[in-house]
Amino acid sequence: MNGPGESPRGTGAEGPPPSGQLLSILGVGFGVAGAIGATIGAGILRTPGLVAAQLPSAPWLLGAWILGGLLALLGACCVAELSASFPRAGGWCVFAGEAFGPRVGGLVGWADWLAHCIGLAWEATTVGEIAGDLLPDPFGLPHLTPRLLALASLAIFLALQLVGLRVASASQDLLSLVKAVVFLALVAACFLLPLPAAAGGAAVAAPSLGSTPWPGATLPWRDLVGSCALALQAVITTYDGWVSPVYFAEEFSDPARDLPRSLIGGVLLVLALYLLINAALLHVLPLEDLARSPLPAAEAALRLLGPPGGRLITAVALVALLGLINSVLMAAARILYGLSREGLLPPWVAAVNAGGTPSAAVLLTAGMAALLVVAGSFERLLSLGALLYVALPLTGVAALVRLRRQRPEAPRPFRVWAYPLPPLLVALVSLAFLAGELLTHPWDGLLAGGLVGIGVPIFWRASRPAPASAPP
Repeated sequence: MNGPGESPRGTGAEGPPPSGQLLSILGVGFGVAGAIGATIGAGILRTPGLVAAQLPSAPWLLGAWILGGLLALLGACCVAELSASFPRAGGWCVFAGEAFGPRVGGLVGWADWLAHCIGLAWEATTVGEIAGDLLPDPFGLPHLTPRLLALASLAIFLALQLVGLRVASASQDLLSLVKAVVFLALVAACFLLPLPAAAGGAAVAAPSLGSTPWPGATLPWRDLVGSCALALQAVITTYDGWVSPVYFAEEFSDPARDLPRSLIGGVLLVLALYLLINAALLHVLPLEDLARSPLPAAEAALRLLGPPGGRLITAVALVALLGLINSVLMAAARILYGLSREGLLPPWVAAVNAGGTPSAAVLLTAGMAALLVVAGSFERLLSLGALLYVALPLTGVAALVRLRRQRPEAPRPFRVWAYPLPPLLVALVSLAFLAGELLTHPWDGLLAGGLVGIGVPIFWRASRPAPASAPP
């Protein structure tokens, strides 16, 4: 049985891992890079406009991003307690398995893997479309080029993963660093470059934070509550991805220390960057223009740089999505590895190559994503994936509460602050989001339940207890 601060092997050896085991060589740097890489995507280029359209003034806009970040921070604290206590690969399925048994853990892992594959296919498809706009047609097949570029992006990151954990983690560090630098450069440009001039030659400045709300934004309180809920939904969706470090829990050299720091540090850095981006956009665009723009970042770049600004934002979106592909592919493979190592999938799925990569799991994940890319028109699947992503934090909160009750005296390397308030708030927000999705897309809810139900005959045969591990 592992101690609460140990990896499952109790060693940080860096040589080839024993059969079926991973390397414990990661640290806080990778954890934070993974959280940033899995969270910040092309959505932040679009979401500020969606949020501004629902709110009456700039302070409300910035407040929504702060509130969304605080909710993500509460979730990170809850997950930090679980992941530091159970440093095993797999993510949500590990916590559900410990609290409710391997059958429930298997179904949670299956749902999580499906959601990752759907998201991965969408990200690769979007990369193909963006790259197709930036590059000359390399294949001479204009209708197929975006799809071929999407498959090529999957193949490139698959190759990086198969080389080994060192290369895959280094590429994630690099992509996250480049992504942060690019967004910070965009922020600096908004504040440092001269604002566009009006017809009379004076600079057109965005209204100050205390200025009059944009026309039509003054809403009755009843309508304002609904608008705030819609704005917060868009904000929280843009924060999604902060949980990424837990999928690599047993690959950290000191998970009890590094996982909480990675989760909390990642959320705080993302929060800071999101606030900077929104403040920069407000500096360039009047709130009315921000609220009406489908892609505010592109609008700001166009005003500051002219036509080249649009291509710049396209390149920024491409960099953001490449980091997402790498992070999601790595995490999804660890879900399958964890399920196999728990005895819920065939043993060969947990095969690890000499570089520390679960090669069979990453091949299965890339293959499923490639099939979805080839199938195309998976908008419905994307909606199903969103439902699954909303439901997964509920399983983690339920596991945290159950384990606190079942094992109150067990050692916990990290304890969530102000318990039980954080898990209660996270559960209420997740339930509200899930209820909203089910009310607006009831058929998608049924289909999502059907997809999860496919895993019942696969995982319900599991009756043995999960492998022994440190209690929380």
